Amino acid sequence: MRFSVYSGCLRASIGSARPAESKWKANRVIFHQISDWNDAYANAPNIPGGERWPAAWVQPAQAYRDALQASGRATLDISYGERPRNRFDLFAPEGRPKGLVVFVHGGFWKALDKSFWSHLARGSVESGYAVAMPSYTLCPTVRISEITREIAAAVARAAAMVEGPLFLTGHSAGGHLVTRMISAASPLPDDVRARISHTVSISGVHDLRPLMKAAMNTDLRIDEAEARVESPALLEPMPNACVTCWVGSAERPEFVRQNVLLANIWTGLGAKTCTIEEPGRHHFDVIDGLADPDHPLTRTLLSP
Repeated sequence: MRFSVYSGCLRASIGSARPAESKWKANRVIFHQISDWNDAYANAPNIPGGERWPAAWVQPAQAYRDALQASGRATLDISYGERPRNRFDLFAPEGRPKGLVVFVHGGFWKALDKSFWSHLARGSVESGYAVAMPSYTLCPTVRISEITREIAAAVARAAAMVEGPLFLTGHSAGGHLVTRMISAASPLPDDVRARISHTVSISGVHDLRPLMKAAMNTDLRIDEAEARVESPALLEPMPNACVTCWVGSAERPEFVRQNVLLANIWTGLGAKTCTIEEPGRHHFDVIDGLADPDHPLTRTLLSP
């Protein structure tokens, strides 16, 4: 597994360059340009057996909820706002929680809900942390800027229920939303921001502008103005931000690029950053490690 802190990687590559490699050779120049933006962000058609998801998550998520409810350690549908989907589930460890993890789901801001992901709480719960998993209102009912405010409300409500440090993680659109929480323009209250120890964006979409060229924007309704204020890569990080950008090595190139993008930019703006490509993982199984307390993804998330 490759762990690369961006500032360190840049220094290493500059220092190790050999003179012969520094000369331009025309036959080695490769240009990249995307012509099909729908395909660039299409996951299921580009994963063997990709049609199995999201249905493949339903049974393990239900089984985990049932097990924790039976042990009295699951509180479901806690309200954090007035809209029907403003609810989160809270899973508790045995004994006093060491802190709180908030997981924000993906679905390109327009699909799915908290019920698909409950089993992913297992790794953090078995490590001694409470885990909150919110749903949120979807596009096109609202725009992404409103979802940002809803997630801030969910994080603040959950933080009021569990003491200790906060750890944020999210997948795909959820990766965007959790990094938006640690931008300098975060809608989170100052006291909640101060408790955030680490954020892990898993296959996050950190620059919204490319999606303006995709068919999904009919529902998302991203325009230039919203992209500028809602893209973490176009914003400064909050002071003392610590973020890991995690992606599968078998993902679509755009997700790999978006992963590196945020860490690269925020390193230059003073954040503590790390980029990780998990070997062999694609967009739908890259999150599986969260269900295992010993997996590097869970251990990384819970590192202060």
